[in-house]
Amino acid sequence: MKEILRAYAHAIRSLARRDILWHLLWPGLLSLVVWIGLAVGFWGTLTGMAMGALNGWDWLHSWTSSSEFGAGFVSVTVQIALALALLPLIYVTAAILVATISLPLMLERVARTDYALLEERRGGSQTGSALNALWAALVFAVAMLLSLPLWLVPGLGLAIPLMLTAWLNRRAFRYDALMMHADRDEMKALSKRHDGSMLLLGIGCAALAYVPVVNLFAPAFCGLAFVHYLLTALEQHRKESGWVVVDAAPRQQP
Repeated sequence: MKEILRAYAHAIRSLARRDILWHLLWPGLLSLVVWIGLAVGFWGTLTGMAMGALNGWDWLHSWTSSSEFGAGFVSVTVQIALALALLPLIYVTAAILVATISLPLMLERVARTDYALLEERRGGSQTGSALNALWAALVFAVAMLLSLPLWLVPGLGLAIPLMLTAWLNRRAFRYDALMMHADRDEMKALSKRHDGSMLLLGIGCAALAYVPVVNLFAPAFCGLAFVHYLLTALEQHRKESGWVVVDAAPRQQP
């Protein structure tokens, strides 16, 4: 837990830098504009589709047909669930923008100042980052859709998207955080060794998706937290493996 809190603190420090600040702002703002526009344009259609799917449940259809209270309760619950669904969707869209565009640029700047002695072994690539982010987004979207009926159960409407967003954070950002500095074996080893800790790191970031205003900046903050957590873990891993950094830059042979 100490390492996770340290990663959050270092991420906050990094966000104060001028060359990082812009990448904190634009993904969340763009995602917000896109999803609010879609929600305004298709709210009636989405509500109708959700109600139609729920009417396929015989017991629920019987209740809403015979009770005005039941019909009203389900209608309000569906609209609240759809509104809540917008928050993780805004977050996940911003997270994909961060993972594919912003984070590689932020990583380069942060690594140059905070991890200058860490050797770059480039086990990943920009193409790999994009494919990884898109795959994570696809799995997230399918899981969200399949879980929607469960959101009628009190509490699950918050717990399910929180855990799915935490999974998305871990899946998307661990690759990007390590792609410049770790080789492929190190990426696999660190992903396996810190799997649980990264999920906790992702849960903390996912909770920010439900805090107004803060949720616009949460994906960039989360990406930086993963950078600091995993690059620190990579330094420790190499020390334990017997690797020693002698100099920050190679020297010419005389």
